[in-house]
Amino acid sequence: MAPGRPGRTKEHHVLSYRLRRTLSGLRQLAAATVVSFLLLYAASGDVARNLMGESATREQVDQKAAQLGVDQPVWTQFADWLGGAFQGDLGRSWFTGQEVTEAIGIRFPVTLSLIVGTTVLTALLSAVLGVWAGTRRGGADRFVQVLSVLGVALPGFVVALVLVTQFAIRLEWFPATGYTPVEVSFTGWLKSITLPVVALTFGGMVFVTQQLRGAVIDTLRQDWVRTLRTRGLSSRRILFVHVLRSAAGPAVSVLGLHFIGLVGGAVIIEQVFTLPGLGQYTIGATASGDLPVVMGIVLLTAVVVFAANLATDLAVGWLNPKARRS
Repeated sequence: MAPGRPGRTKEHHVLSYRLRRTLSGLRQLAAATVVSFLLLYAASGDVARNLMGESATREQVDQKAAQLGVDQPVWTQFADWLGGAFQGDLGRSWFTGQEVTEAIGIRFPVTLSLIVGTTVLTALLSAVLGVWAGTRRGGADRFVQVLSVLGVALPGFVVALVLVTQFAIRLEWFPATGYTPVEVSFTGWLKSITLPVVALTFGGMVFVTQQLRGAVIDTLRQDWVRTLRTRGLSSRRILFVHVLRSAAGPAVSVLGLHFIGLVGGAVIIEQVFTLPGLGQYTIGATASGDLPVVMGIVLLTAVVVFAANLATDLAVGWLNPKARRS
């Protein structure tokens, strides 16, 4: 075999793995977009009549339908919408006339702050608690188990109400409701998302912590770990350089699923804390049958999920080279 061939082979596997995961994600993104449009189209009913009211004449309704473009075949409507989406134009709300891109752009940073903040805090706390329980066992393990039971048993909105009562109303450390944009005040922004992020983190970190704890315990029992110890490597180096990389793969997968779940799970927390995110906006648009708004949110959600899945797959592939060949 020519010199350097193994290196090229390894690089080929990495590129092939990334390409496969990207293409798979793009197929899922396309399928989700098409199916969502067809389902929403089927459920939208006579939009022009709903907008114009029962007193409108047939001619007025037909004019409104032509104005909205809903008098065209469904595939023509989808092609027009998709063409606009590629140009960053998601249309206008059928009910308010506001540009969908503008409306989502105002609300998305709020929801994104919650999702990213919760994911980062979940990763940090889960890493600390999972490694602590997996290596120390005993009292540390029992504490994590009790915390896990509480995390599963207590709904997120209950945790949110407790946090508001204690830290917002009684201690007045954080605002009970509302949101401060980061460009207005970083401190105000941080305070406004702290309690919602903690409420979302409490239940979600349970599954990541348990996954990491179990993986650390199983990895520490492997023969190759004992071999590293006989070679004189310190326990700290073995744990943080070798064991964690081997054990982190499953935990990263669970964390990725948690991130995706937060895209929809943040709705209730946004309502509890009166945050102007996408949650309430989505509920209102869906209830009224505002197809351009709902499709804009569906597309954004699908892109976020695609990016999260791809990032998770690449991270797992980096941590576990065997996954690149699966």
